[in-house]
Amino acid sequence: MSGFSIALLGFGAMLLLIAIRMPIALAMLVVGAAGYAWLSSPHALIYYLQTNTYSQFASYTLSVIPLFILMGALAERSGIAATLFRAAEHRLGRLKGGMPMSVIAACTGFGAICGSSVATTATFGRAALPELHRAKVEPGFGTGTIAAGGTLGILIPPSVILVIYAITAQQNIAKLFQAALIPGLMAAAFYIIAIAVAVRRNPALAPPIAFTPPKVTPRPAWARPLGAVLVAVAVGGWFAGYLGTVGMVLGLVIGLLLLLADFAVVPAAVAAIIVVGGIYGAVFTPTEGAAVGAAIMLAIGLIQRTLDLEGIKQAFLQTAETTGMIFLILLGAEVFGAFLALTQMPMTLATMIGDSGLAPYVVICGMLLAYIVLGAVMDELAMILLTLPVFMPVVLTLDLGMPAEDVAIWFGILVLVVVGIGLSAPPIGLNVFIINKIAGDVPILKTYRGVIPFVIADLIRLVILTAFPVISLWLVKLLN
Repeated sequence: MSGFSIALLGFGAMLLLIAIRMPIALAMLVVGAAGYAWLSSPHALIYYLQTNTYSQFASYTLSVIPLFILMGALAERSGIAATLFRAAEHRLGRLKGGMPMSVIAACTGFGAICGSSVATTATFGRAALPELHRAKVEPGFGTGTIAAGGTLGILIPPSVILVIYAITAQQNIAKLFQAALIPGLMAAAFYIIAIAVAVRRNPALAPPIAFTPPKVTPRPAWARPLGAVLVAVAVGGWFAGYLGTVGMVLGLVIGLLLLLADFAVVPAAVAAIIVVGGIYGAVFTPTEGAAVGAAIMLAIGLIQRTLDLEGIKQAFLQTAETTGMIFLILLGAEVFGAFLALTQMPMTLATMIGDSGLAPYVVICGMLLAYIVLGAVMDELAMILLTLPVFMPVVLTLDLGMPAEDVAIWFGILVLVVVGIGLSAPPIGLNVFIINKIAGDVPILKTYRGVIPFVIADLIRLVILTAFPVISLWLVKLLN
């Protein structure tokens, strides 16, 4: 039996184990270990597990995962989501479809300090659902908006999924964060446009309401002068050559926040700017940025008295549970990937595709289609870890007119978009299940109908990003 046939047999066995309800991490670990022992020897398997498991989890790079998860958990329990939603509602509430748009705007801000789709969806399920109900937003459209908005938790940097892609594909985390910013902001803009179009076609989805602006924190007297000074220094310093592009952008954004934004959102926004801007500007590494972000979130919660000892304890417990789950999947994927390497399936597949004469973009589109199909029935994290050992060697051999590093970064952004689609699209849609559990009285079919405009917007965005790689790579080229 050829190595390629053994690999296909392994995939079939793993899918069978998943179908009988075995956890995905354990299914990958069991099949990978059995295949590795079959192709080498049980003694070789034991030696591999003994050495590789330690070296994998002792990696300094992996520490970025629990730190970003902790940052999001502290932000979730600090009341920042409710503050962002009230501020967005204050600005957008009077527009047609303003309440659902407020959810998207708030999810965008929260995504910049969270990095988790599940946490974003659950947090806004609790913070925004009562307000959407009060505004008489159609229940399915309201829950669908939150499910779609939750995907911004991974589309807007920092993103835990993108960190895992970077580690698995051996790419630079900071460059992937840079590449994800414009596509992430595109997602937010496309979602708001989708809401505007849907409400125009069916006003009953979000009927006009007698809007009473929510109470927001008044801006202190010193905020406007300080904001004006920061804007002036940022622009003047950049023209004078004393500030680089990153320094100018940071000063400009913080200054505009102090000038224009509801003051309550400024601490969270400044935290996001410091973390993401610091990583973009190479002030600190992604791991250091995650640690800084977690410390800032803790300080904000304590200073504003929205985070108590019990909340801190729950944040650490959530971080430990989520990290343990991710690390177990990483171990299973590593063992299964080692088994695939022994079968030489990835290189054989790359050679077959190279000899087939298929156009490179046809191959990329086929992979994205496979991701969409797998995303409908499989956990997104496991899907990425399972397929990358097979797809990445193929992608890097394609002649796309770009350096291999650019191809890997661009492909990572496309994978991130497809993962976002899988989080909200039927028949699985993890975000849909989460918001349906929180809503309780909203049938899941109504929520699936509610996410359809957002899935269409995602597919349009996927086509644009596939056709124009420069959108994903422009910021990377600018900052490096």
